[in-house]
Amino acid sequence: MLDHVSIGVADQSRSKAFYDAVLAPLGYSCLSEAPGSLGYGREQVALWILEAERPVPADMASGLHFCFAAPSRDSVHAFHAAALANGGDDNGKAGLRPDYGDTYFAAFAIDPDGYRIEAYCDVEG
Repeated sequence: MLDHVSIGVADQSRSKAFYDAVLAPLGYSCLSEAPGSLGYGREQVALWILEAERPVPADMASGLHFCFAAPSRDSVHAFHAAALANGGDDNGKAGLRPDYGDTYFAAFAIDPDGYRIEAYCDVEG
């Protein structure tokens, strides 16, 4: 349904360091970099990060979050560890989420601009 998503951030270099670290374990990388913009994906950009004059204020009650597909449970763990090591905050350690399904394995973090992000896989083991 969606081709891509764009988010605004306060500091492009800080966001690049963060997203390079958290998305690498999931198999994503920065495919496009220009002044004021970064594009992440596998073969094509699916997440644009744009330096913005007025990024959307963080709002834990908004319901907004972005979920990244992960290839394995190990990559979900690595995503979460990278988030915490690169300026993000914990919003739920890696583990099964039986409320979402028997094999729903995810971790949650908050990026340096306050965006809630998740890595998820639905494979056993």
